[in-house]
Amino acid sequence: MLLPAEAVAATTRIDVVRITAGPEHHGGPMTGPVVGHWEGPAVTEMLTAVRKMPAADLTLCGFAPGWGLRAYADPAEPPLYEAAFCYGCDMAWLWGPQVPEPMHRQTFASDSPYALFLRMRMRAAVPQ
Repeated sequence: MLLPAEAVAATTRIDVVRITAGPEHHGGPMTGPVVGHWEGPAVTEMLTAVRKMPAADLTLCGFAPGWGLRAYADPAEPPLYEAAFCYGCDMAWLWGPQVPEPMHRQTFASDSPYALFLRMRMRAAVPQ
């Protein structure tokens, strides 16, 4: 998957969102609790996994993402970019001030090792 290089380089924290509704349109808010966050080496590890997820053929499911990420340079500031992942249709929506239009909608192979690793880590972020 493609991510905006400058924004990735500036990312110091990623919040994991368990999406309960939406976004209803591209760039709309992800509704759901922040269930965890990654900082330090975990940011690099997770962004590397996202960047290594291969593209896939689009399947139709209506885009119902279950997980999302919000990336920050400073958690007190608005996010650099956000991403919502639908493992049903293999589609990811990205948006934010540093995300160019060609990156807004991308497919990813949800059965790839990197996509499965990302989902496992997002699920593990949920407090028990």
